[in-house]
Amino acid sequence: MKKIGILTGGGDCPGLNAVIRAVAKSASLKYNYEVIGIEDGFDGLVLPNKTRVLTPREVRGILPIGGTILGTSNRANPFEYRITNNIKVEVRDVSKEIIKNIEFLGLAALVVIGGDGSLKIAYELFKMGCPIVGVPKTIDNDILATDVTFGFNTAVQTATDALDRLHTTAESHHRIMVVEVMGRYVGWIALETGVGGGADVILIPEIPFDIVKVCKKINDRKKSGSKSSIVVVSEGAKPIGGELSVMGSAEKGGSAERLGGIANKVGAEIAKCTEMEVRVTVLGHLQRGGTPNAFDRILSTRFGVAVVDLIANKQLGEMVCLKGQKIESVSLSEVIKGQKKVPTEEGLVKAAESIGINFGR
Repeated sequence: MKKIGILTGGGDCPGLNAVIRAVAKSASLKYNYEVIGIEDGFDGLVLPNKTRVLTPREVRGILPIGGTILGTSNRANPFEYRITNNIKVEVRDVSKEIIKNIEFLGLAALVVIGGDGSLKIAYELFKMGCPIVGVPKTIDNDILATDVTFGFNTAVQTATDALDRLHTTAESHHRIMVVEVMGRYVGWIALETGVGGGADVILIPEIPFDIVKVCKKINDRKKSGSKSSIVVVSEGAKPIGGELSVMGSAEKGGSAERLGGIANKVGAEIAKCTEMEVRVTVLGHLQRGGTPNAFDRILSTRFGVAVVDLIANKQLGEMVCLKGQKIESVSLSEVIKGQKKVPTEEGLVKAAESIGINFGR
């Protein structure tokens, strides 16, 4: 019986378990493959006893559950792996050990479900001879070559529901509500949340903002009789000529710098220039957690089935993707070339500006 492995890397998001379920069921029922779950991301291929067999029975009932039953790690980069010896932290390359462990487990292929960081690791391992296929995962929706990633739709719905609630308290108290959403270097969540939730100002990384123009928008609304306003800020937004708002520094073997705090800065500036009460809400990990919506469950299931088909067809080194209504595949070498940015002179940004939403420009 052919064996395939599966792991989840990077941050969690709604829909991971739906992919795992689809891989386990389609591999078993369609191809009679055995599926080995690798626990805690690439950690499970370095540390012993971190694997388990995933039969259709084992994945029963996990479709609507958020997170990942396999666990994940965004600090387990095998090329910069952190090992603690007597309180001292050592960083070393364990990629060759991972390949040996894949061979030891007898895996014909390894399914890596991850964002741009995990997929870059997957591609580097593939170049070393590791039989890898990828599934795109991120709530930020920033992975190239796929129209959308699973988890994004649920994150936007969660944030939009929050805006609906904030509208009523903003109107009741005549306040400005500044809402910070996730989106490190791309503004897809902020853009779609802001449009879907009726925001008055949206600030995204792709458009450095002028706080004077933001304040003018709010003051103009005040003069016209609007006693409240909603401002949606991506965590990676920054003013013209300014820097990202960073809460923590990057670590070797880990993710990039921790962003956050921009909403508080924007809120303070708005309070100063409008003389209105401002309240700041940071949604944070609320956007990652919880049950996936129907769209993400279906997309995850389609991705899970398609990635097993890639393995059966010996299409290694590729990632499944959504193009229009079709599930296709693309080389991992194309996926790692950059991030999918929000177009600023067309599409939803221009539509939003047409209905009076301000982007600080």
